[in-house]
Amino acid sequence: MRESKATYRITDLEENERPRERLANHGPEHLRKAELIAILLRVGVEGENSVQMGERILQELGGLSGMQKASFAEMCNIRGLGPAKAAQLKAAIELGRRLNLENHELSGAISSPGDAAELVRYEMQGLVQEQLWVILLDTRNRKIFIEKVYVGSLNSSMVRVGELFRGAIQRSAASVILVHNHPSGDPTPSPEDVTLTRMAVQAGKLMDIEVLDHLVIGQGTFVSMKEKGLGFSQ
Repeated sequence: MRESKATYRITDLEENERPRERLANHGPEHLRKAELIAILLRVGVEGENSVQMGERILQELGGLSGMQKASFAEMCNIRGLGPAKAAQLKAAIELGRRLNLENHELSGAISSPGDAAELVRYEMQGLVQEQLWVILLDTRNRKIFIEKVYVGSLNSSMVRVGELFRGAIQRSAASVILVHNHPSGDPTPSPEDVTLTRMAVQAGKLMDIEVLDHLVIGQGTFVSMKEKGLGFSQ
């Protein structure tokens, strides 16, 4: 029976194999995801060291994207976490989100769908509900503001197109980019997405506010409906 009692303590590992020491000697990029989580957790639970616990958390939540989407309460319910450790993990994820925003706050013009996607992709791909945001741009295609206008399944019969342009009118935006997420992770536009885009483009022409694009954000990827010719006149 003694053989079933594996070594569970990080301190039982060779020093050069411990996550914290490996990070110090080689840099965080050389650590596995479970090892990075282990550093945040510091200690494991009975039967698991912190690395093994990190591996279990990733498996139960469906990877890093699942950790990002999980609520604080859901994290607390995982065996061995509790409020303190759950807070540490959620804080680390939030720091990553804010770092992403700082890295992609473009001082110049948005010149491609990729530029626009990078402004919102990290946060939007972690949302558990579908949301529609509007990026407001000035005459030089520089971001003025990002307005979050709708939560829920995008149905052209339920979304009031005028709401998409309210912020643009208030802030004197010259153009807008519509962005919404697909929580499933698949960014393929739906027929409803195409209908809504077509309605928004037409309304924008009437108000002299150009809809430059409509992006659909998936898990680690996105689709530009303008590039696909969906809802935009060719």
